[in-house]
Amino acid sequence: MIYDVGFESIARVLLARQVHQVSELDMNIGALLPAADLLGIDEAITLIDDAIDHRQKILIIGDFDCDGATSTALMVRALREMGAMVEFLVPDRFKFGYGLTPEIVKHGAALYQPNLIITVDNGISSHDGVQTAKELGIKVVITDHHLTTKPSPPADAVVNPNQLDCTFGSKWLVGVGVAFYVMGRLAKHRRTLGKSTTNVSQYLDLVALGTVADLGVLDHNNRILVTHGLNAIRQGRACVGILAILEQSSRDHETITSEDFGFAIAPRINAAGRMDNMRIGVDCLLADDWGEAHRLALELGKLNQSRRSIETAMKDEAIAIIEKLPNLSGDDQDKAVVLYQDNWHQGVIGIVAGRIKENLYRPSIVFAPADTEKTGDDDWIKGSARSIAGVHIRDMIEAVAIEEPELIEHFGGHAMAAGLTIKKANFDRFARLFCQKVASLDESVFCEQKYTDGELFADEFSLHFAHQLKNISVWGNGFAPPSFDGEFEVLNHRVLRDKHLKLSLRQKGVQYPIDAIWFNYDASVWDYRASKIHILYAVDINEWQGNQSLQLIVKDLAVLQIVDFV
Repeated sequence: MIYDVGFESIARVLLARQVHQVSELDMNIGALLPAADLLGIDEAITLIDDAIDHRQKILIIGDFDCDGATSTALMVRALREMGAMVEFLVPDRFKFGYGLTPEIVKHGAALYQPNLIITVDNGISSHDGVQTAKELGIKVVITDHHLTTKPSPPADAVVNPNQLDCTFGSKWLVGVGVAFYVMGRLAKHRRTLGKSTTNVSQYLDLVALGTVADLGVLDHNNRILVTHGLNAIRQGRACVGILAILEQSSRDHETITSEDFGFAIAPRINAAGRMDNMRIGVDCLLADDWGEAHRLALELGKLNQSRRSIETAMKDEAIAIIEKLPNLSGDDQDKAVVLYQDNWHQGVIGIVAGRIKENLYRPSIVFAPADTEKTGDDDWIKGSARSIAGVHIRDMIEAVAIEEPELIEHFGGHAMAAGLTIKKANFDRFARLFCQKVASLDESVFCEQKYTDGELFADEFSLHFAHQLKNISVWGNGFAPPSFDGEFEVLNHRVLRDKHLKLSLRQKGVQYPIDAIWFNYDASVWDYRASKIHILYAVDINEWQGNQSLQLIVKDLAVLQIVDFV
């Protein structure tokens, strides 16, 4: 791979992301890690293959987020193409909670009378649910990716790169990635035996969407999956549900980026699980008729609007509460935020926790009523946690559970996000213990660090270099988009819609003005008299009326010099 401009800067970017060999930029599908390395996968495909051959009823039980929706849609589509009798069920988060609970097993058994249950994006902690299925004579295959420190449930097969004793080379597959591997190996197995099969790679659009939406770390394996999924969508080879959602969000499928997954598609699909029932989102991804996909995409758009309204109200209320709390300024600032209100909506607490985390740079947990039929002593509340780099949020919650085993009913999650259920009466005690655990960490963890890939050379301030940077790889979690810094002279500025700062800059050695924009700029930092600034920025391509131009996206700014107007 040869770059005629920016070779040194591109090499610096890649080395900073631990890419040391050209082979690590190979996005060939054949470079994927072998499925055989996934513990339990052969036991799983034997069970599923036998169920297909004997026309047994298969029930997919998914999760109520975008990863769960894409996992469910992929497995249902693939199994149906292989001739399976398959239905799916996504637990209503407000009625059944998360995972393969005994309640959802009984509900699914009553509705569909399955011979085999396959979980996607859940199940690794569902010991009670597996036991209930066994009592009902139902076999269980668990496919999941969530972290666990305990032995897997006694299912008939368990596939999870993060289960104990699994040596799969990447621990960062999300639920839809695991589903892809299982279905791919099943399809290959059936092909060698001359049975009905399918080409699972046609569903890489779903894999890419679920991987980015679930913040899967973009290691080499995940970058291959996302790259091929993106390319398929750009070429129009995607399920019509994704294309319909893109149209509803005014995105052109031919120029979609991985960022569009997180900002345009995933929020709409997630809104179904947050505000209503994820079945709407899965149905949209399963639709083959454009009219039906369009109708469902419209419905998802309306749910997303409702979600945004509730989120804004909750966030404003949370900020008002935080501002009244002690120890939120100065050196003695609390190191975590834990909030609860009776009127908050369970479906939006994760997003609000994320917003608080971003605003304060503190691990945050937001609770809301569990909305169950339980009353009296069984007054449950559910929390959603979001974290910062250096604070493993699940481990922090587990540390509380170890110290006081009766305090938390159940919990699960990752380093950056987790969920838990407690009794309302235990909220204050939990909040105190959690904040104490977090406060015991090194002080440096709570100082946000912003990274730069250094300065650019004059000839790199070009549209050509921007295209090269964009096309090296997909960027995202664990493979951070490049950020650069430098000092610039301010030629002029203006404020757009009272919240975005538009700048025209001059850089030494560059013969033309450089456009830059600071979205939602910090008015307390900016000075309209600024004549020289130091900025942290990303290189972007601005498209307007069919024309492209270089644009810098300002991520941070410091005023170095001002001019006093007389």
